[in-house]
Parts: sequence; structure tokens; C-alpha cells
Amino acid sequence: MVTHSRFDSAMSSSPFEGGVRLPPHRYKTFSSRAQYQMVIAAVRKLQESGFYWSTVSGKEASALLSAEPPGTFLVRDSSDHHHFFTLSVKTSTGTKNLRIQCDSVSFFLQTDPRSEQAVPRFDCVLKLIHHYMPSAGTGTSSKVQAVGEGGSAADGSAYYIYSGGEKIPLELLRPLASSLSSLQHLCRKTLNGHIDVSTKRDQLPHPLQEFLQKYDAPI
Repeated sequence: MVTHSRFDSAMSSSPFEGGVRLPPHRYKTFSSRAQYQMVIAAVRKLQESGFYWSTVSGKEASALLSAEPPGTFLVRDSSDHHHFFTLSVKTSTGTKNLRIQCDSVSFFLQTDPRSEQAVPRFDCVLKLIHHYMPSAGTGTSSKVQAVGEGGSAADGSAYYIYSGGEKIPLELLRPLASSLSSLQHLCRKTLNGHIDVSTKRDQLPHPLQEFLQKYDAPI
């Protein structure tokens, strides 16, 4: 997982409220306070997601996904100390590992020199994952608000994995569960995926609004 690096003294209290404990085996230096807080928020939500496999290696991820159908995926810590997270996904030609890169304000999938495609950016790893999953009842990617000029939504274009001379479309269909989710959490995901929740959230009781905001993804 990540460590708080050179921001130890500046941010030693609030980032660890709520049970986030970061073991000292990742030494990524954060570029800013904003990036640090963004990553801490991502870790909190990933730990609640039920498909965050933390410190498993790429080899272990391949073994976990080996018997799963294409489109099954998990999120784990990156084995490269320059990055925080990796998306491991089962494809028709085996498991592929994609680094989730980040700057001071957003997360985005690694880019390939052979691709002219601009990847969308998100302020949350879960939003990034959800963007590349098909919308309910369709075969198209979900429309999730991306971080960008004017706050425009991402266009939903396909993302391609370039591997061994192949060009494989990224297909995220089902997360591989790392733990059992509580009934409360399952209900929260359902509410977050409801089409009217975003416009009617302010009509909900305040405690329920806070509960939904702590994990605001439908996956």
C-alpha cells in the first residue's frame, strides 16, 4: 500500500481517522498535499469495495483470475514503487496488468505510445473503474464524469491494451471479490447506481446522505 512519505508531520492525524493504516513497504513520494489526500481517500474506498486485493503480486493476481471468465478484474497495490495501484484484468489471451497512474488531481490508466487516444481522468479510482464497465442493459461503457477541461464528461471511447503485438479492447465486467460485503454496503451500491439518486440526494435524510457519500460508486 502507500505511505505518507514526506508529509508525515504535516498530515499525521486526519488521514488516519477511519481505520486507514498504511504499512511501510511503499515509498512513493507524493507531489503535493492534494495528491496525498486523494490517494488516502482512494484507499479508504477501495478497502470498502470488496475487490481490493492490497499487496498481492502480479503472479498471484494471474493465479486468482486464471479460472475466471474474461472481463473479471481486481485492483491491487502496484509492485512498482513509482505507482500506487494496478488493475489486473482477465482477457481472452490471459491476465493483463494495467498501472493506474496519478498526478496531483486525478487517476488515469497508463498510456501506450502506439495509442493516439487521450485517456479520461478521474478524482477517484472507483470512478475510473466504473467508466470502463458497460452500462446496465447495454454493451457500452458507463458515462462517468471525468476530470478535464470545463469538467466535461468522458466520451466513453474504448481503451485498448497493447500486448505482444496484439491490440485487446479493455473489458471490465465483474470484480473478483476479496471479501464479503455487508447488506448495508450492498444496499448503498444499489442506491448509488440508481438513476435518480444524484438529483434527489439532497432530499434524503442527512445521515443517509453522509453514508452514501463515503462510498459514492455503484460497484
